[in-house]
Amino acid sequence: MKKKVLVARRSPAAVIERLAAHFEVDAVPDDRVLPPDELRARLQGKAGAYITGTERITAELLDACPELRAVCTMSVGYNHIDLAACTARGVLVTNTPDVLTETTADFGFALLMTTARRMSEGERLLRDGGWKSWAWDFLAGAEVHGTTLGILGMGRIGQAIARRGRFGFGMQVVYHNRSRLAADTEAELGARYLAKDELLRQADHLVLVLPYSAEAHHCIGAAEIALMKPTATLVNIARGGIVDEDALAAALRERRIAAAGLDVFEGEPRVNPALLTLPNVVLTPHIASATLPTRQAMALLAADNLVAALTGATPPTPLNPQVLSA
Repeated sequence: MKKKVLVARRSPAAVIERLAAHFEVDAVPDDRVLPPDELRARLQGKAGAYITGTERITAELLDACPELRAVCTMSVGYNHIDLAACTARGVLVTNTPDVLTETTADFGFALLMTTARRMSEGERLLRDGGWKSWAWDFLAGAEVHGTTLGILGMGRIGQAIARRGRFGFGMQVVYHNRSRLAADTEAELGARYLAKDELLRQADHLVLVLPYSAEAHHCIGAAEIALMKPTATLVNIARGGIVDEDALAAALRERRIAAAGLDVFEGEPRVNPALLTLPNVVLTPHIASATLPTRQAMALLAADNLVAALTGATPPTPLNPQVLSA
């Protein structure tokens, strides 16, 4: 008998076809988020789960689904999965890095430019009929070329943003990371390592690309924002919980920093109401990886991971490979 797997959200037909060649597939046909009780019920008897960033895999869920052997998420981030609990129970977890690096970096830099040059603010003004005349400082924003680009989190996406800033816009690149890059990588990127506080002080444009963890929760709060230049911009394409949104909204409202661009939010899809009324923040609905080729590549990588995990092969991108050796 074929093993059974759950596909928890509407997915490309190619994903269902690939999985159906190996497994009995229970595919959710729509885009609603399964309530925890329904997710638990549909995982009964399943050996594998193909999920997105909206399905939470907890220790309690795992205990209620003892036949589950693999959880494969169609996302790079995996803070919706209790990785330690999965490892302790012998459940393999995979994610989808690499295939979205360049697309996400493109979007991050686009969000930086939109924020710095007040494009969103200008479009709203135009659509509302507010464009009446010219003035020398009308919607004047911040320079991007030749300024200092600060990157907090220098993994694959951070490095891709650094290349765009350094070689596309002649920016001075400074960064902070949990571990410093190798000297040859720094030289290749033209990037300079700084302590976090000094990074905040020097950056004209700060981009957050670090993974979410308990230690990273609200690592950009009131104290950190107070170190930034009043002319600086902040862009977050990482995870919402990294930024204290109340502190950010207060700083934007009081013009203690110039502007922010946010693609991720704490508690999304809910957005902090304090951000919605501010003219100097650009808000997008977690779409940094949203091109069709990239999303399809993410989906197929998650499917390949699930096939490998349940057929005795080595998945391309395991998060807890120790489960394989066990």
